[in-house]
Amino acid sequence: MKIVVTGAAGFIGSNIVKGLNARGIDNIIAVDDLSEGDKFRNLADLNIADYVDANDFYDLFAEGAYGHVEAVFHEGACSDTMELDGKYMMDNNYTLSCKLFRACQAQRTRLLYASSAATYGGSDTFSESPEFEKPLNVYGYSKLLFDQRMRRELGAKFETASTQVAGFRYFNVYGPREQHKGRMASVAFHQFNQFHSEGKVKLFGEYGGYGAGGQMRDFVFIDDVVAVNLWFFDHPEKSGIFNLGTGRAQPFNDVAMAVINTLRANQNAEPLSLEDAARGGLIDYISFPPALVGKYQSYTQADLSTLRAAGCDHRFADVQTGVTAYMQWLSGAKSQGFPIK
Repeated sequence: MKIVVTGAAGFIGSNIVKGLNARGIDNIIAVDDLSEGDKFRNLADLNIADYVDANDFYDLFAEGAYGHVEAVFHEGACSDTMELDGKYMMDNNYTLSCKLFRACQAQRTRLLYASSAATYGGSDTFSESPEFEKPLNVYGYSKLLFDQRMRRELGAKFETASTQVAGFRYFNVYGPREQHKGRMASVAFHQFNQFHSEGKVKLFGEYGGYGAGGQMRDFVFIDDVVAVNLWFFDHPEKSGIFNLGTGRAQPFNDVAMAVINTLRANQNAEPLSLEDAARGGLIDYISFPPALVGKYQSYTQADLSTLRAAGCDHRFADVQTGVTAYMQWLSGAKSQGFPIK
Protein backbone atom coordinates (compact mmCIF):
# COMPACT_ATOMS: atom_id res chain seq x y z
CA MET A 1 0.00 0.00 0.00
CA LYS A 2 1.45 3.34 -1.10
CA ILE A 3 0.47 6.56 0.69
CA VAL A 4 1.24 10.20 -0.11
CA VAL A 5 1.39 12.89 2.56
CA THR A 6 1.68 16.47 1.32
CA GLY A 7 2.99 19.05 3.76
CA ALA A 8 4.76 16.03 5.27
CA ALA A 9 7.47 18.04 7.03
CA GLY A 10 4.86 20.35 8.53
CA PHE A 11 2.96 20.10 11.77
CA ILE A 12 -0.07 17.97 10.95
CA GLY A 13 1.57 16.18 8.02
CA SER A 14 4.53 14.91 10.04
CA ASN A 15 2.23 13.71 12.80
CA ILE A 16 0.16 11.80 10.24
CA VAL A 17 3.35 10.15 8.99
CA LYS A 18 4.15 9.28 12.61
CA GLY A 19 0.65 7.81 13.04
CA LEU A 20 1.01 5.73 9.88
CA ASN A 21 4.42 4.49 11.03
CA ALA A 22 2.86 3.40 14.33
CA ARG A 23 0.67 1.08 12.25
CA GLY A 24 3.66 -0.33 10.43
CA ILE A 25 3.01 1.71 7.26
CA ASP A 26 6.17 3.24 5.82
CA ASN A 27 5.62 3.07 2.04
CA ILE A 28 5.01 6.80 2.20
CA ILE A 29 5.90 9.49 -0.32
CA ALA A 30 6.56 12.67 1.68
CA VAL A 31 5.88 15.86 -0.27
CA ASP A 32 6.96 19.29 0.95
CA ASP A 33 9.07 22.37 0.29
CA LEU A 34 12.19 22.30 2.44
CA SER A 35 13.35 25.80 1.56
CA GLU A 36 12.99 26.26 5.31
CA GLY A 37 15.51 23.51 5.89
CA ASP A 38 15.06 23.14 9.63
CA LYS A 39 11.72 21.42 9.04
CA PHE A 40 13.71 18.27 8.26
CA ARG A 41 13.64 17.60 12.02
CA ASN A 42 9.96 16.70 11.78
CA LEU A 43 10.83 13.81 9.44
CA ALA A 44 14.21 12.74 10.80
CA ASP A 45 12.82 10.17 13.26
CA LEU A 46 10.16 8.85 10.87
CA ASN A 47 10.23 6.19 8.15
CA ILE A 48 9.30 7.15 4.59
CA ALA A 49 9.94 5.57 1.18
CA ASP A 50 10.65 8.76 -0.76
CA TYR A 51 10.68 12.55 -0.58
CA VAL A 52 9.46 14.73 -3.48
CA ASP A 53 9.62 18.49 -3.69
CA ALA A 54 6.19 20.11 -3.84
CA ASN A 55 7.11 22.01 -7.02
CA ASP A 56 7.61 18.69 -8.81
CA PHE A 57 5.04 16.42 -7.24
CA TYR A 58 1.66 17.61 -8.54
CA ASP A 59 2.50 17.35 -12.25
CA LEU A 60 4.23 14.01 -11.78
CA PHE A 61 1.35 12.61 -9.78
CA ALA A 62 -1.17 13.73 -12.41
CA GLU A 63 0.93 11.87 -15.01
CA GLY A 64 0.75 8.68 -12.94
CA ALA A 65 4.47 8.67 -12.21
CA TYR A 66 4.08 6.97 -8.83
CA GLY A 67 1.90 4.06 -9.88
CA HIS A 68 -1.15 3.24 -7.80
CA VAL A 69 -1.46 5.34 -4.66
CA GLU A 70 -4.06 4.21 -2.14
CA ALA A 71 -4.60 7.57 -0.47
CA VAL A 72 -3.30 11.12 -0.30
CA PHE A 73 -3.34 12.97 3.00
CA HIS A 74 -3.27 16.53 1.67
CA GLU A 75 -1.93 18.79 4.42
CA GLY A 76 0.22 21.03 2.25
CA ALA A 77 -0.97 24.65 2.30
CA CYS A 78 -0.12 28.19 3.28
CA SER A 79 -1.74 28.37 6.72
CA ASP A 80 -0.71 31.90 7.68
CA THR A 81 -3.98 33.64 8.52
CA MET A 82 -2.21 37.03 8.30
CA GLU A 83 -0.86 36.46 4.78
CA LEU A 84 -2.24 39.22 2.56
CA ASP A 85 -1.00 38.00 -0.84
CA GLY A 86 -4.21 36.54 -2.18
CA LYS A 87 -2.66 35.27 -5.42
CA TYR A 88 -0.06 33.28 -3.52
CA MET A 89 -2.69 31.94 -1.13
CA MET A 90 -5.08 30.87 -3.88
CA ASP A 91 -2.32 29.25 -5.95
CA ASN A 92 -1.19 27.20 -2.97
CA ASN A 93 -4.47 26.36 -1.28
CA TYR A 94 -7.01 26.28 -4.09
CA THR A 95 -5.46 25.75 -7.52
CA LEU A 96 -3.04 23.00 -6.47
CA SER A 97 -5.77 21.28 -4.46
CA CYS A 98 -8.08 21.25 -7.49
CA LYS A 99 -5.33 19.74 -9.61
CA LEU A 100 -4.68 17.08 -6.97
CA PHE A 101 -8.39 16.29 -6.70
CA ARG A 102 -8.75 15.73 -10.44
CA ALA A 103 -5.74 13.41 -10.47
CA CYS A 104 -7.00 11.46 -7.47
CA GLN A 105 -10.40 10.92 -9.03
CA ALA A 106 -8.85 9.82 -12.34
CA GLN A 107 -6.55 7.34 -10.57
CA ARG A 108 -9.12 6.20 -7.99
CA THR A 109 -6.92 7.46 -5.19
CA ARG A 110 -8.60 8.47 -1.97
CA LEU A 111 -8.18 12.10 -0.91
CA LEU A 112 -8.25 13.16 2.74
CA TYR A 113 -7.59 16.88 2.87
CA ALA A 114 -7.16 19.75 5.31
CA SER A 115 -9.91 22.32 5.36
CA SER A 116 -10.13 24.80 8.23
CA ALA A 117 -12.44 26.28 10.85
CA ALA A 118 -11.38 29.63 9.36
CA THR A 119 -14.10 28.97 6.79
CA TYR A 120 -16.62 29.96 9.49
CA GLY A 121 -14.87 33.26 10.23
CA GLY A 122 -17.48 35.73 11.43
CA SER A 123 -20.15 33.11 12.06
CA ASP A 124 -21.37 32.15 15.53
CA THR A 125 -22.50 28.71 14.33
CA PHE A 126 -19.91 26.08 13.45
CA SER A 127 -21.81 23.52 11.42
CA GLU A 128 -20.76 22.25 7.97
CA SER A 129 -23.35 24.20 6.00
CA PRO A 130 -22.96 27.11 3.55
CA GLU A 131 -25.12 29.56 5.49
CA PHE A 132 -22.61 29.51 8.37
CA GLU A 133 -19.48 30.06 6.26
CA LYS A 134 -18.18 33.64 6.55
CA PRO A 135 -14.35 33.74 6.25
CA LEU A 136 -12.59 36.80 7.64
CA ASN A 137 -9.32 36.48 5.70
CA VAL A 138 -8.04 35.18 2.37
CA TYR A 139 -6.73 32.02 4.03
CA GLY A 140 -10.22 31.13 5.20
CA TYR A 141 -11.61 31.98 1.78
CA SER A 142 -9.05 29.79 -0.02
CA LYS A 143 -10.10 26.82 2.12
CA LEU A 144 -13.80 27.57 1.70
CA LEU A 145 -13.54 27.87 -2.07
CA PHE A 146 -12.04 24.39 -2.34
CA ASP A 147 -14.81 22.99 -0.11
CA GLN A 148 -17.34 24.70 -2.37
CA ARG A 149 -15.65 23.25 -5.44
CA MET A 150 -15.91 19.78 -3.93
CA ARG A 151 -19.63 20.28 -3.26
CA ARG A 152 -20.14 21.40 -6.84
CA GLU A 153 -18.21 18.44 -8.24
CA LEU A 154 -19.45 15.74 -5.84
CA GLY A 155 -22.79 16.91 -4.41
CA ALA A 156 -23.56 18.53 -1.08
CA LYS A 157 -22.33 15.50 0.88
CA PHE A 158 -19.80 14.30 -1.70
CA GLU A 159 -22.22 11.51 -2.59
CA THR A 160 -21.04 11.18 -6.21
CA ALA A 161 -17.31 10.78 -5.46
CA SER A 162 -15.87 7.83 -7.38
CA THR A 163 -13.57 7.20 -4.42
CA GLN A 164 -13.30 8.68 -0.93
CA VAL A 165 -12.97 12.44 -0.56
CA ALA A 166 -12.99 13.72 3.03
CA GLY A 167 -12.24 17.26 4.16
CA PHE A 168 -11.47 18.12 7.78
CA ARG A 169 -12.15 21.54 9.22
CA TYR A 170 -9.37 21.76 11.77
CA PHE A 171 -10.02 24.01 14.73
CA ASN A 172 -7.14 25.23 16.95
CA VAL A 173 -4.62 22.41 16.75
CA TYR A 174 -1.66 22.26 19.12
CA GLY A 175 1.01 19.72 19.94
CA PRO A 176 4.46 18.33 19.04
CA ARG A 177 6.23 19.15 15.75
CA GLU A 178 4.91 22.70 15.33
CA GLN A 179 8.13 24.48 16.35
CA HIS A 180 8.81 25.68 12.78
CA LYS A 181 5.54 27.60 12.46
CA GLY A 182 6.78 30.89 13.93
CA ARG A 183 3.95 33.30 14.71
CA MET A 184 1.39 30.72 13.57
CA ALA A 185 2.40 28.17 16.19
CA SER A 186 -0.14 27.54 18.93
CA VAL A 187 -0.60 29.74 21.97
CA ALA A 188 0.56 26.83 24.14
CA PHE A 189 3.85 26.62 22.23
CA HIS A 190 4.53 30.34 22.54
CA GLN A 191 3.62 30.32 26.21
CA PHE A 192 6.07 27.50 26.91
CA ASN A 193 8.88 29.69 25.59
CA GLN A 194 7.55 32.82 27.31
CA PHE A 195 7.42 31.09 30.67
CA HIS A 196 11.00 29.86 30.34
CA SER A 197 12.40 33.17 29.11
CA GLU A 198 10.28 35.67 31.06
CA GLY A 199 8.68 33.74 33.89
CA LYS A 200 5.22 34.66 32.60
CA VAL A 201 2.88 34.03 29.68
CA LYS A 202 1.02 36.47 27.45
CA LEU A 203 -2.62 36.65 26.41
CA PHE A 204 -4.83 39.21 24.70
CA GLY A 205 -6.74 41.53 26.97
CA GLU A 206 -10.39 42.43 26.55
CA TYR A 207 -11.77 42.14 23.02
CA GLY A 208 -14.97 41.26 21.25
CA GLY A 209 -17.09 41.39 24.39
CA TYR A 210 -14.81 38.95 26.21
CA GLY A 211 -12.76 39.76 29.28
CA ALA A 212 -8.98 39.46 29.43
CA GLY A 213 -7.97 35.97 28.28
CA GLY A 214 -11.64 35.08 28.02
CA GLN A 215 -11.92 34.64 24.26
CA MET A 216 -12.88 31.01 23.65
CA ARG A 217 -11.64 28.55 21.08
CA ASP A 218 -12.02 24.87 20.36
CA PHE A 219 -8.47 23.69 21.10
CA VAL A 220 -7.72 20.21 19.73
CA PHE A 221 -4.64 18.10 20.52
CA ILE A 222 -2.67 16.85 17.51
CA ASP A 223 -2.98 13.20 18.59
CA ASP A 224 -6.76 13.52 18.25
CA VAL A 225 -6.44 15.06 14.79
CA VAL A 226 -4.31 12.12 13.66
CA ALA A 227 -6.72 9.61 15.22
CA VAL A 228 -9.68 11.02 13.29
CA ASN A 229 -7.75 11.13 10.00
CA LEU A 230 -6.82 7.49 10.48
CA TRP A 231 -10.39 6.55 11.40
CA PHE A 232 -11.49 7.85 7.99
CA PHE A 233 -8.55 6.06 6.38
CA ASP A 234 -10.01 2.88 7.91
CA HIS A 235 -13.48 3.75 6.55
CA PRO A 236 -13.06 4.46 2.83
CA GLU A 237 -16.83 4.53 2.35
CA LYS A 238 -17.09 7.79 4.34
CA SER A 239 -16.88 11.04 2.37
CA GLY A 240 -17.85 14.66 3.10
CA ILE A 241 -16.75 17.70 5.07
CA PHE A 242 -16.28 17.17 8.78
CA ASN A 243 -15.46 19.44 11.68
CA LEU A 244 -12.38 18.29 13.56
CA GLY A 245 -12.40 19.86 17.00
CA THR A 246 -13.32 18.72 20.47
CA GLY A 247 -16.84 20.14 20.43
CA ARG A 248 -15.99 22.12 23.56
CA ALA A 249 -14.88 25.76 23.59
CA GLN A 250 -12.49 26.74 26.37
CA PRO A 251 -11.02 30.16 27.21
CA PHE A 252 -7.42 31.02 26.48
CA ASN A 253 -7.04 31.41 30.24
CA ASP A 254 -7.43 27.61 30.50
CA VAL A 255 -4.48 27.14 28.15
CA ALA A 256 -2.39 29.59 30.15
CA MET A 257 -3.14 27.86 33.43
CA ALA A 258 -2.36 24.41 32.03
CA VAL A 259 0.99 25.77 30.80
CA ILE A 260 1.82 27.58 34.03
CA ASN A 261 0.84 24.79 36.41
CA THR A 262 2.52 22.03 34.41
CA LEU A 263 5.78 23.96 34.19
CA ARG A 264 5.54 24.98 37.86
CA ALA A 265 5.03 21.33 38.79
CA ASN A 266 8.27 20.55 36.94
CA GLN A 267 9.91 23.03 39.35
CA ASN A 268 8.20 21.39 42.35
CA ALA A 269 6.00 24.47 42.84
CA GLU A 270 2.38 24.37 43.96
CA PRO A 271 -0.44 24.88 41.41
CA LEU A 272 -2.06 28.31 41.23
CA SER A 273 -5.57 29.51 40.55
CA LEU A 274 -6.20 31.87 37.63
CA GLU A 275 -6.70 34.74 40.08
CA ASP A 276 -3.42 34.02 41.87
CA ALA A 277 -1.52 33.69 38.58
CA ALA A 278 -2.88 37.00 37.28
CA ARG A 279 -2.29 38.74 40.60
CA GLY A 280 1.26 37.42 40.74
CA GLY A 281 2.10 38.67 37.26
CA LEU A 282 2.41 35.22 35.69
CA ILE A 283 -0.11 36.22 33.03
CA ASP A 284 0.55 39.40 31.07
CA TYR A 285 -2.62 40.59 29.35
CA ILE A 286 -1.58 42.64 26.33
CA SER A 287 -3.62 45.05 24.21
CA PHE A 288 -5.42 43.47 21.28
CA PRO A 289 -3.39 44.13 18.09
CA PRO A 290 -5.03 46.55 15.64
CA ALA A 291 -3.98 44.36 12.69
CA LEU A 292 -6.37 41.64 13.89
CA VAL A 293 -9.41 43.81 14.56
CA GLY A 294 -12.31 42.48 12.50
CA LYS A 295 -10.28 39.44 11.37
CA TYR A 296 -10.26 37.44 14.59
CA GLN A 297 -12.53 34.67 15.80
CA SER A 298 -13.24 35.32 19.49
CA TYR A 299 -15.28 32.13 19.81
CA THR A 300 -15.21 28.78 18.04
CA GLN A 301 -16.77 25.46 18.96
CA ALA A 302 -17.02 22.56 16.55
CA ASP A 303 -20.44 21.06 16.00
CA LEU A 304 -19.60 17.34 15.90
CA SER A 305 -23.01 16.16 14.69
CA THR A 306 -21.78 15.27 11.19
CA LEU A 307 -18.68 13.53 12.50
CA ARG A 308 -20.72 11.47 14.95
CA ALA A 309 -23.35 10.66 12.31
CA ALA A 310 -20.56 9.21 10.17
CA GLY A 311 -19.84 6.78 13.01
CA CYS A 312 -16.65 8.33 14.39
CA ASP A 313 -16.99 8.31 18.17
CA HIS A 314 -13.42 9.34 19.02
CA ARG A 315 -13.19 11.07 22.40
CA PHE A 316 -11.08 14.20 22.47
CA ALA A 317 -8.69 15.45 25.13
CA ASP A 318 -9.68 18.64 26.93
CA VAL A 319 -7.23 21.54 27.26
CA GLN A 320 -6.00 20.48 30.67
CA THR A 321 -5.15 16.97 29.49
CA GLY A 322 -3.74 17.83 26.07
CA VAL A 323 -1.73 20.90 27.06
CA THR A 324 -0.27 19.11 30.08
CA ALA A 325 0.93 16.27 27.82
CA TYR A 326 2.32 18.80 25.34
CA MET A 327 4.23 20.74 28.01
CA GLN A 328 5.83 17.50 29.16
CA TRP A 329 6.83 16.69 25.56
CA LEU A 330 8.30 20.16 25.06
CA SER A 331 10.15 19.95 28.37
CA GLY A 332 11.67 16.63 27.34
CA ALA A 333 12.59 17.98 23.91
CA LYS A 334 14.19 21.06 25.46
CA SER A 335 16.26 18.95 27.87
CA GLN A 336 17.55 16.94 24.88
CA GLY A 337 18.61 20.05 22.98
CA PHE A 338 15.80 19.90 20.40
CA PRO A 339 15.28 23.44 19.01
CA ILE A 340 11.82 24.59 20.09
CA LYS A 341 11.93 28.36 19.63
